[in-house]
Amino acid sequence: MSAGPAGGTGAAAGLDATAGRPDGDPSPGWDGAERAAGLRRLAVATLDGNWEHDHTVPSRTLYPHQWSWDSAFIAVGLAHVRPERAWRELRTLFAAQWADGRVPHIVFNPALRVGSYFPGPEFWDSARADGAPASSTSGIVQPPVHAAAAWLIHRRAPSEASVRALRWLYPRLVAQQRYLTGRRDVGGAGLACLVHPWESGLDNSPAWDAPMAGVPADAAVMRAYRRHDTAHADAAHRPTDLDYARYVAIVASYREGRYGDDGLAGRHPFLVECPLLNAALGVAEQALARIAAVVGADPGPHRERAARITATLVDRLYDPTTGTFHPRDLRTDRLIPARTVLGLMPLILPDLPARQVRAVLTEACSPRFGLASRMDRPLPTHDRTAPDFEPLRYWRGPSWLNTSWLLWRGLLTHRRPDLAAGLRESMLGLVARSGCHEYFHPDTGAGLGSPAFSWTASLALDALAEG
Repeated sequence: MSAGPAGGTGAAAGLDATAGRPDGDPSPGWDGAERAAGLRRLAVATLDGNWEHDHTVPSRTLYPHQWSWDSAFIAVGLAHVRPERAWRELRTLFAAQWADGRVPHIVFNPALRVGSYFPGPEFWDSARADGAPASSTSGIVQPPVHAAAAWLIHRRAPSEASVRALRWLYPRLVAQQRYLTGRRDVGGAGLACLVHPWESGLDNSPAWDAPMAGVPADAAVMRAYRRHDTAHADAAHRPTDLDYARYVAIVASYREGRYGDDGLAGRHPFLVECPLLNAALGVAEQALARIAAVVGADPGPHRERAARITATLVDRLYDPTTGTFHPRDLRTDRLIPARTVLGLMPLILPDLPARQVRAVLTEACSPRFGLASRMDRPLPTHDRTAPDFEPLRYWRGPSWLNTSWLLWRGLLTHRRPDLAAGLRESMLGLVARSGCHEYFHPDTGAGLGSPAFSWTASLALDALAEG
């Protein structure tokens, strides 16, 4: 993703988690209730400040449209304070679903001027595709965390209104799953395939270096475009121009085919099976089984599909030599060796076999990631012992609350309350010290990227509620 127009609105734009503390440190001297109340106020103000009439923007400075998995994470937190907005968030996103079931990773706000964001609606040109919605969107997807979010919202506050919302969403969530497990099963084994690094949500992760190296591109091509992200954040913290040139080339390839998925194996330059995308796919089927029981549908097929996805994920993406999960590059049919936080994400699967649960926990607790019941540093997004670990550059090392939150949920699922408590405290400590930043320095915890970032606020609210 890249940046949008500058400026903030609402209390969240200038609010800091340290407000009210003369020494600027919200931890010493605060009891648990006082800290929780301060964090809750900060998170709610951030979400209120980023609310648009029917959705929440990730931030006012860098991301002025609606993003797919952002909205799912945001809805989880809104369920604790603004449940009606939580359902509105998902309904607005799914109103832009394509006829083939894909949920686009960006839904563009038509009120913003042309050129205010790159890559904007004119770059994606979604209208050229058959089955695209009337609204302008991107042509790619993000991890399907929406069904799980919908279930969490309903479970938080079940009501007649929440059941009506689930009835509206259920067929659309099923269509999303059908698209990913059908049209996107490029490898033919039953897993969904990424066609762009942006679809993973971890845009410039070292996991994509090897497959990206095969995408022909020249950084000079970016002279024809204006990146907005580097106008609002240090260029040393963002993907490089060469990264962006390759991103543009991959979109151009997909766009030329009118975003069709037939024959991708023979023509598309980036095809990768991702542990996070497919773990989310399995969890979505588990959530859909629960939702089906509420709306009067058959949960059985969802449970069966969930079991198949988990088994296939273990078969294709788990490496017993490294003891962790890796993406598979379908161009080479090889696992990508980088050890990133993606390898920990299958822990969110409730039916992950015990052997893999133990292996993922060993990896997470190793010096590479530092998970512990008392953590001295936040969870990084890349192996902190690796030579290409970069503590400032986006997904190449910094700590993000959404991947920490997913792992935390996985720890609760697999009954490791000791490790879950350590990770929860680390997450809340980041926000208490640095505010609701987009991401954080993996050693110091300093806030990086956009301030007043919505999913950070939202997931902090959810972590607070479990205390």
